[in-house]
Amino acid sequence: MPQVPLSVVIITFNEEANIARCLEAARPIADELLVVDSFSTDGTVEICQKLGARVIQHAFAGYVEQKNYATQQARHDYVLQLDADEVLTEELRQSIQAARQNWQGAGYTLARLTNYCGSWVRHGGWYPDRKLRLYDRRLGRWEGLLLHERYELQPHQPAPLPLAGDALHYSYDSVEQHVSQLNRFTSIAAHELWLRGKRRVSVFHLLLKPWWKFTHGYFFRLGFLDGFAGLSIAVISAWGVFLKFAKLKTKAAA
Repeated sequence: MPQVPLSVVIITFNEEANIARCLEAARPIADELLVVDSFSTDGTVEICQKLGARVIQHAFAGYVEQKNYATQQARHDYVLQLDADEVLTEELRQSIQAARQNWQGAGYTLARLTNYCGSWVRHGGWYPDRKLRLYDRRLGRWEGLLLHERYELQPHQPAPLPLAGDALHYSYDSVEQHVSQLNRFTSIAAHELWLRGKRRVSVFHLLLKPWWKFTHGYFFRLGFLDGFAGLSIAVISAWGVFLKFAKLKTKAAA
């Protein structure tokens, strides 16, 4: 089988701090660089065009909808979907090239290595954080409600194969940025629970689940080995569990 043509697809909104390194790392393996932008107000679009990406403007309607739309706009059926804050390592690029030359099954997963406030996080459940990102778009689609979108293969497709190498994920530059995004995401998560028909919030949700989130990540998943980054992630993640259910409780009481 000849090498399959590949579209690298990225959705963006105000990603001028990240998008250049993402595109530059992906360009050597891409037959097409496609960016679907949600009307950024910074320099994202100009940077993408300068680096040779095809840019489509499309109003953001949710992560699932936006990624399905972006996937369908690609010129090729074989798609590598990346986030703007992800960067392919050389080892991962080589793995993707090998997969293109000998494509098997419906898709491939890649590992993400996250940089948190300048530190690489290898514990606490944050690594390898495998995601199905390289796929034949004819054999699946993006699924989910409001958060935690995922690419789902059609029934009876073979399990995705793992790729060697990491995608470097530049997540948060500061604790302030982490907390700010947490506040936004917990509001979305609470609304998602509401849409799923969940209304009851107890002491178990408000106290025990946050406690378990911290304990599981920091101790059982060895988050303490990541030093300050591991401690910060464990504490803020536990706080996020509390916020999600506290917001759901106030929503249910309204």
